[in-house]
Amino acid sequence: MSSVSVVIPCYKYGRFLADCVGSVLDGAEDLDVRVLIIDDASPDDSARAARELAARDPRIEVRVHERNMGHIATYNEGLLEWADGTYVALLSADDRLVPGALARAAALLDAHPEAGFCYGRPLRFRHGDPLPGARTRATGSVVYPGLWWLERRFREGTGCITSPEVVVRTELQRKVGGYDPKLPHAGDIEMWMRLAAHADVGYVRGADQAYYRVHGANMSTVDFGGQLDDLRQRRAAFEAVLDKCGDRLPDAAGLSRTVHTRLARFALRRAYRAYDRGRTDVVPVEELVEFAADCLPSYEALPEYRALRLRRRVGARAMPYLQPLVLSAVAERGREWLWWRSWNRRGI
Repeated sequence: MSSVSVVIPCYKYGRFLADCVGSVLDGAEDLDVRVLIIDDASPDDSARAARELAARDPRIEVRVHERNMGHIATYNEGLLEWADGTYVALLSADDRLVPGALARAAALLDAHPEAGFCYGRPLRFRHGDPLPGARTRATGSVVYPGLWWLERRFREGTGCITSPEVVVRTELQRKVGGYDPKLPHAGDIEMWMRLAAHADVGYVRGADQAYYRVHGANMSTVDFGGQLDDLRQRRAAFEAVLDKCGDRLPDAAGLSRTVHTRLARFALRRAYRAYDRGRTDVVPVEELVEFAADCLPSYEALPEYRALRLRRRVGARAMPYLQPLVLSAVAERGREWLWWRSWNRRGI
């Protein structure tokens, strides 16, 4: 029987604990599941709620910090110091698992020892709304080569995992280490890539694996001023992977160029969209351009920079009103260029 250690960090989320823990333990009869709730010195009654759950079920343990240690230290305490099952999962106290999620993940990892972790599709739900309907029958699974999966993250410049849908092989988690305290807001994507540098990646098809709660307190919620911080943290995560795992990557220099180009394009896109939406007063346009330049010295050759330059000429006040005309003109020039290239090729 497979064993799964589930770490549930909690800070002021005691009101969600019963639902969260219930989603882990209900229907887990075919697995050896243990749960650790770590309350990070919550100022409310979260610790009491955790202890009440533990008193009713011997599979639940509770640790309560005397002082707040922060989320990264709390994660690593559970993942590296406590977890001793075959597999380990980290689940925020305000999220939930879909019924059967752990069994589906364990079955995939049991069948594919080359896979270091697996994930599936998460369902997002807004705080206060009912849970969306979930698919609980898997239609199969796929195992991606770890380096292929990691390289795709570099090409896209972003992650594809929220977090509660992941189950990791505990032995691998200990081998690669825990979350990086230097990456408080992008430690998750860095962690998945670091794992993929050492092992293959499994994906559960057909079934939904977790519920991810969306509310104002989510760490991933980014306002206009935070867009730049998001990009900076993302770049730091990719650079950390290159630093820690570069010797395992066939073309680390090429991956570095790829992701820095991608991030520069993201930054410039956010900058020119601020003109389209009349948000130049709240979006840090100049700082986004500086970020792009720092990522890619040749940023001015990117199409996103040309789009920004055009909008600057139009002006921040006029652009929201003239946007349809500008976009139409750009599209027409693009069609003319494609026609010319086609004609030129016929003439060669």
